[in-house]
Amino acid sequence: MSKKQTTQQQRRDFLKASAATGVAASVPLIFSKGAYAAEKFRNDPGTGKSIKFGFNVPQTGAYADEGADELRAYKLAVKHLNGEGDGGMLNTMKPMSLKGNGVLGKKVEYVTGDTQTKSDAARASAKRMIEKDGVLMITGGSSSGVAIAVQGLCQEMGTIFMTGLTHSNDTTGKDKKRYGFRHMFNAYMSGRALGPVLEKEYGTERRAYHLTADYTWGWTQEQSMKDTTEALGWKTVKTVRTPVGAGDFSQYITPVLNSGADVLILNHYGKDMINSLNQAVQFGLKDKVVNGKQFEIVVPLFSRLMAQGAGDAIKGILGSTNWNWQLKNAGTNAFVKSFGAEYGFPPSQAAHTCYVQTLLYANACEQAGTFYPPEVIRTLEDFIFDGMGNGETLYRGADHQCFKDVLVVRGNPNPTSQFDLLKVEQVVPRSKVEYDPSIFGGELGPYKV
Repeated sequence: MSKKQTTQQQRRDFLKASAATGVAASVPLIFSKGAYAAEKFRNDPGTGKSIKFGFNVPQTGAYADEGADELRAYKLAVKHLNGEGDGGMLNTMKPMSLKGNGVLGKKVEYVTGDTQTKSDAARASAKRMIEKDGVLMITGGSSSGVAIAVQGLCQEMGTIFMTGLTHSNDTTGKDKKRYGFRHMFNAYMSGRALGPVLEKEYGTERRAYHLTADYTWGWTQEQSMKDTTEALGWKTVKTVRTPVGAGDFSQYITPVLNSGADVLILNHYGKDMINSLNQAVQFGLKDKVVNGKQFEIVVPLFSRLMAQGAGDAIKGILGSTNWNWQLKNAGTNAFVKSFGAEYGFPPSQAAHTCYVQTLLYANACEQAGTFYPPEVIRTLEDFIFDGMGNGETLYRGADHQCFKDVLVVRGNPNPTSQFDLLKVEQVVPRSKVEYDPSIFGGELGPYKV
């Protein structure tokens, strides 16, 4: 092992130990501080007084509501990093190296782009941010197709990508990349979390019909739910793919009525889920009795923004979510307080995961003592942290997937406000949704030097 490799291994061992004991914020990182000062890399800020992040979100398209909340969270994260406002999760994250004076003493600035929920548009926007705006880090997106496309570009260009909303197994599976990191949970975890609840609520003799968004997220969500439900004893009647942004789903819902299915699984997100769920309810599916059982609808991936759009149709519907603003812990309380003071309403899971991703990247730079991407990546790999709303969390080095508690939620049948729409039924411990990184394949690829 070379001297450089030995030093890096020492540093990783130190980080793991310090994360467990909480001393990382107070002990100088002598193994890496300034070690790569002579290395040149794309958009190196050098002696400049500021750095720039790229916030690439869907400002138009089917996932625009999520994108708007992501952008709110990103702007709030920048304020907190620069020492403005109440600091939010900078006060609760452990271990914490940030000081509220920017990152490594440099003020944080940002540029924005519109992914349009389209892979080509998202790549073009990210490329412009890297080449013309000089960003050090790209983050954002509310579609796994977008995330995978931008992640591939960032790998090519040696720029770190802290993904926004992306739930496909492929993002940190067959399409994982060394320069990409995901805080959001995935479709496999949704299936694992939902399985025991579906069995308890609906039994083991069910017939399921899937309507699925026709892209990488929908495909892996459908497969994960099929694997979960068929293991319970359910039969899959049919799987039907639907285009993103279809708007009118009546042609897809009508065949469900005479299919013999007694459960409809909607592998849809954003406005697509709002439209398909409302139309399914309008067609009377929730009022039907099939095979001697009450017909049920399941939405595997929920968000509070979707629940608001769906209105009364969401009541009683089971699903999973990455985070909920009503959780009772220090990190959630701090973020909800800050976000609410800034915008006048609570944050969504989209806002939460994007805010956290921004802080995690900034903290890794501060911890590593450099913006040099390979060293920042090594700092994030196998990083263990807490105080950010989901309990103790691991950023696994093998695939850059976060492992944390997952929430099973139900559309609140008796909401007390327009924001009290998802009732947390179960907090599923991280240990119940962990898996071997080899099951989805893929290679992280090299560090760019």
